[in-house]
Amino acid sequence: MDRQTGEDPAELSSGETEELQRIKWHRKQLLEDIQKLKDEIADVFAQIDCFETAEESRLAQKEKELCIGRKKFNMDPMKGIQYLIEHKLLTHNVQDIAQFLYKGEGLNKTAIGTYLGERDPLNLQVLQAFVDCHEFANLNLVQALSSRMGAFDLGFEG
Repeated sequence: MDRQTGEDPAELSSGETEELQRIKWHRKQLLEDIQKLKDEIADVFAQIDCFETAEESRLAQKEKELCIGRKKFNMDPMKGIQYLIEHKLLTHNVQDIAQFLYKGEGLNKTAIGTYLGERDPLNLQVLQAFVDCHEFANLNLVQALSSRMGAFDLGFEG
């Protein structure tokens, strides 16, 4: 008795027996193909895991470099900006630098004021772009000044 078909092979004609053998052979081939696909899928998932781990590591490294750049900026704004540019966290683009300062995440306001107060042509361009980042529409002078005085410290002692 054949355990898969429930038929007694002795009762099959020779054509039926050949057909049964072809079916069994195809079944075996399909099962092998399925196993190969499972193995390939497992390899792809392993590669994805490695990629995700590498990406997470790269992002963690970038965040670490950004933190170092902020600390350097707070100690010496020019060196901090240079560090961030060298590590490709900022570009030499005036708008990019101005946006970084405007967001001010982790930056000392006095250091921002020091950087913007430099008389170097690049710093003056960054200052203009920094001012352009602010929305002063529909504000009078007092409102505009008070809304932005917290963006940086002019360094005046009073």
